[in-house]
Amino acid sequence: MPDTSPPRVRVRRIYEPPEPGDGLRVLVDRLWPRGLAKADARVDEWPKALTPSTELRRWYHGPEGEYAEFRRRYARELAEPAAAEALAALRTRAAEGPVTLLTAAKEPETSHTSVLVDALDPPRS
Repeated sequence: MPDTSPPRVRVRRIYEPPEPGDGLRVLVDRLWPRGLAKADARVDEWPKALTPSTELRRWYHGPEGEYAEFRRRYARELAEPAAAEALAALRTRAAEGPVTLLTAAKEPETSHTSVLVDALDPPRS
């Protein structure tokens, strides 16, 4: 029987108002979102070790960047010690209750957040 429970990890744009079901709200962008006061964001954690490096982010948004290669490169970054430790800690938190990854990305499905969701909440059967 397929698992019909809500996902443990979800993605929302940080500009959307917080919801009661958000659980732990984690900002996963390296830079603070423009035009948003920190007091209004209701961010519980900001683990910068989980964010794509500046170099990778610039490459992806440049003329040569393409999503499949970005996913591969970002997955390699997530395997580095500091990122792997932060990922393991967040995976533990997700096992305890809902986690909402917050991003300013206009298209989260083609951003680093989809890679993080896959790493934190693998597909269920």
